[in-house]
Amino acid sequence: MTNQNKIINKCFYAFLVSGLTVLMIGAIIPYMREERGFSYTVAGSFLSAYAIGNFSASFFSPFLASKIGRKYTIVLLSSLVPISFFVVLLSTSSTVIFCAFLAAGLGRGGISNINNAVVNDASNGSPAKINILHTFFAIGAFIAPFLTSTFIYFGLTWKHVLITTIVLSITGVIAYGTMELQDKPVKEEKKAETVSNNKYLKSVDFYIIGFLLFFYLGLENCVNGWFVSYLQDTGVMSASYATNLVSIVWICVIIGRLTCAYLSKKFSKKRIILINSIGCVSFFLLLISTTNIVVITISIIGLGLFLAGIYPTGVANAGLLIKGSTTGMAMLLAIASLGGIIMPQIIGVLADKIGMSGAIGILAIDVVIMLILAIINNVRNVIV
Repeated sequence: MTNQNKIINKCFYAFLVSGLTVLMIGAIIPYMREERGFSYTVAGSFLSAYAIGNFSASFFSPFLASKIGRKYTIVLLSSLVPISFFVVLLSTSSTVIFCAFLAAGLGRGGISNINNAVVNDASNGSPAKINILHTFFAIGAFIAPFLTSTFIYFGLTWKHVLITTIVLSITGVIAYGTMELQDKPVKEEKKAETVSNNKYLKSVDFYIIGFLLFFYLGLENCVNGWFVSYLQDTGVMSASYATNLVSIVWICVIIGRLTCAYLSKKFSKKRIILINSIGCVSFFLLLISTTNIVVITISIIGLGLFLAGIYPTGVANAGLLIKGSTTGMAMLLAIASLGGIIMPQIIGVLADKIGMSGAIGILAIDVVIMLILAIINNVRNVIV
């Protein structure tokens, strides 16, 4: 096995752990909120803090990487995740927990930025490799709600789930620490950044893709953070069924991303994004228009399948524009991260006013705009 393949494989494993930690937050929020008496608004602020940290990493991690290299940057930032969750475990202060989620988001953002950049560079912008990378994220995301419901079933608490997450996060840090990642010299890196900046900063397509991912991540973060609460709020299913249904979403995401990795050899990235966006809108609207448990389950399955390929294929769609640029990747993911910051907080505030079911309905606007951008992206003649 070549050194590049070893690096990519460790990125795959670390992204699996990252997916588990991200979804674990949404899985434990209902239990933590109930035990500690937090409102939906306060719980929403935790989700937004996590997203703000993720967004901040888009600016902080490239700067840090230029000073100490990608490897030391990813080891340092990924270490924030277990440390922050340990603080969440011990603290009952909403302010302290908010700051902990902020730091955890910073760590997760650093993982995402550098993982995507490393795999993008190593695979020459291959949508197949990037889809596989995000498939591992989806595997971790699938495990999280299932693990939570299993722990609760056997009489354990959300704290035991969080302890497990902390241990797994530490293994991710170890994976980065043993990675033989060769960083470019600072002068060479800056030269590559200059060439890339002249390319992507002037590209309309870069911003179309960026804002498409903005609205996508707004939806994904709300699915991750609020859908267990939403499904419970419908009153047609138990908490256990709702939690496991979110796990089903991520089984479908795994299948969808592997399918997109295969289809990327036959269809253009733009066409794959458009097809997924159409399916995503269709099943999301079906989901929020019914309280029938069978239709909800079918809608969740369809939503998971079509959510799958949008983000990784979108990153690959911009791959040649940002190849070799940590800053370029960071800026793309920063635009996307803003959606993940704004929407969970909006949903949390609205849920306190009109209920969770009504608040989730607002996401229909987000999803429709995402589809419009996918259509524009598809009709553009520029190949990226």
